Amino acid sequence: MRPEIENLPGSRIREVANAAMGRADVLAFWFGESDEVTPEAIRDAAIRSLQAGETFYSHNLGLAELRAALAGYASHLHGPVDVDRIAVTSSGVNALMLAMQMLAGAGDEVVAVVPVWPNLTAQPAILGARVTRVPLRPDAAGRWRLDVEELCAAVTPRTRVLLVNAPNNPTGWTLTRAEQQVLLGHCRRTGTWILADEVYERLAYDGVRCAPSFLDIAGPDDRLLVAHSFSKSFLMTGWRLGWLVLPRGHLDAVGKLIEFNTSCAPVFVQRGALAGLAMAEDFVPALVQRLQACRDRLVTGLRALPGVRVAPAPGGLYAFFRVAGQDDSLAFAKHLVTRHGLGLAPGVAFGAEGEGWLRWCFASHDPGRLDQGLGRLAEALRL
Repeated sequence: MRPEIENLPGSRIREVANAAMGRADVLAFWFGESDEVTPEAIRDAAIRSLQAGETFYSHNLGLAELRAALAGYASHLHGPVDVDRIAVTSSGVNALMLAMQMLAGAGDEVVAVVPVWPNLTAQPAILGARVTRVPLRPDAAGRWRLDVEELCAAVTPRTRVLLVNAPNNPTGWTLTRAEQQVLLGHCRRTGTWILADEVYERLAYDGVRCAPSFLDIAGPDDRLLVAHSFSKSFLMTGWRLGWLVLPRGHLDAVGKLIEFNTSCAPVFVQRGALAGLAMAEDFVPALVQRLQACRDRLVTGLRALPGVRVAPAPGGLYAFFRVAGQDDSLAFAKHLVTRHGLGLAPGVAFGAEGEGWLRWCFASHDPGRLDQGLGRLAEALRL
């Protein structure tokens, strides 16, 4: 087996989950998904598609009507995005892998803003690229910040790809418009591609309709790929559907890669996505309102506990927090799940930059579960 594969680290989140395997009493907040089911209108559209016998291959790039709907959705949020820049993919992570396959190969340099969901930095490593990590850093209140000058210094003409996830998993950090403009201008000068993971863009809080996107400021010919997913904003994690926004002239290339990876996304899943887009401007704001209430409830409760350092995330699904004296996040997460039935993700799962921190997914349709979890954490800190 290739050493790049043998050397891939295992999932630290899964390691914590395995420590509680078979226990029904665990309150699990370790995965990045809501515990709400997919909206009924989306499920019904998929059922109708299956009942109509739509069980065959579709176009590599996705149903024409779904691509048109996605172009309209993106244009509504960010200004004109033509349908010839849209490709439907079999999940957001598939969109990211396809993008990386287009851009990076053995020996290429990829610069990544970290801590970040480990799949993003594993993908270029699988392809044999070298990953240079530029860390976000927390301030005294627990808010994570980017040193833009440090990042620009790391991105040189040798850098093939700049990988940015904002709003960020796990920290909730979100790029400002000014930071985006600096990065886009710098990458234009160095000839570096930007791969922007913007799957959490609609999960932006405190009155923000949508997090800043590179699509707001980039031209259709810029070296920019933007990855999206139906998982978070439409409660479709198990459906495995995403999309890519590409520069003009790149659809044939990504279509070939889709053929060699998955061939196409299932038609009935795409029909469900069409139903989701049709209700997006009613459903998504209501979801965000519920999620913000969960975020505020959890952060307030965490701040009331001794030694906890946390700030409300401006975007995403997570409270990323630190407990004084608990510097080994994996050991602490295992202790919490085995002794107290509280399942959280260890910060080290997102890279060494997250060590000592814990990630708590606050997306719960029952706020009482968050209160129960806070009670278990309080018990752990008293012992």
